[in-house]
Amino acid sequence: MADLSKIKAEFTASSQFLVALGDEKRQAILLALMADRACQGVRVSELTAATQLSRPAISHHLKILKEAKLVDYRREGTKNFYYIVHETAAVQQLQQLLQDVVQVMTAEAN
Repeated sequence: MADLSKIKAEFTASSQFLVALGDEKRQAILLALMADRACQGVRVSELTAATQLSRPAISHHLKILKEAKLVDYRREGTKNFYYIVHETAAVQQLQQLLQDVVQVMTAEAN
C-alpha cells in the first residue's frame, strides 16, 4: 500500500502553489509575464492591457502569485517590474506529488 501520509503532506506543502495556479486570471497574468519581455519585467499597466483586468485586480492576483513564490518584482525609481521567479522548488515539489499520485493510481489498476 502506498504511503498516503506522504502524499497528504505533499498536498499540504503544495496547496498554496496549487491555489495560485488554479485561477484563470492568475494564469493569464503568468502567461503575460512569460510572453515577450518577461525577463525584463512587466509593469502593472502592461498587465492590465494584456489581461483586461483592472489595476486593483492585477495587484490582488500579483500578491497571491508573490506569496506562492511564482512572481517577484524589482523597483526602478517609482516603477515596479514584475517577473516570473526562476526558483523551481515548488514546481519540483508538485512534480513529485503528481508522480506519487500516479504511482498509487497505477498500482490500484493492477
